[in-house]
Amino acid sequence: MSNSTRCAACKSLRRRCSKDCVLAPYFPPTNPQRFACVHKIFGASNTTKMLEQLPLHLRAVAVDCMSFEASSRVEDPVYGSVRIISQLQEQIIEAQSELVKTKGEIAFHNAQQQQQMQQLQMIHAIAQEGEDQPSWLSSSQQDLFPNINQQQLEDYNYSNTFCGFEF
Repeated sequence: MSNSTRCAACKSLRRRCSKDCVLAPYFPPTNPQRFACVHKIFGASNTTKMLEQLPLHLRAVAVDCMSFEASSRVEDPVYGSVRIISQLQEQIIEAQSELVKTKGEIAFHNAQQQQQMQQLQMIHAIAQEGEDQPSWLSSSQQDLFPNINQQQLEDYNYSNTFCGFEF
């Protein structure tokens, strides 16, 4: 590279930018702040060494990670990116808790609906037998249907539909 198109790293370090500069592809001259943060936290020498040890296809990701960590550390010198990670983990835990709660509510409502359908089917089966005396309910059936009275059974006998479903 010529002197006029030095990368942000070489400009910051006040050196010539060679054609094989390891930092040039990742720290363009248009974004000097990116290198300034990385240099402040990791140092130019360490950054260069880390990049040289990596295969070419992983270097861009590594620089992005270093840049994120460095800017987080500059913003929050104590916690850095750990603060953000902790907040995200808390959000995940809250979302998982909400999901478990919602699944429980769905299961409860499904169980209630299934129980109501079973009760209606039982009433229908009993009503089909043609018995209209309250004594037709055995003690175990009375336990299943404590709130059913004679009027409900008569109403059911006149209409064999419930919510649009025929039995």
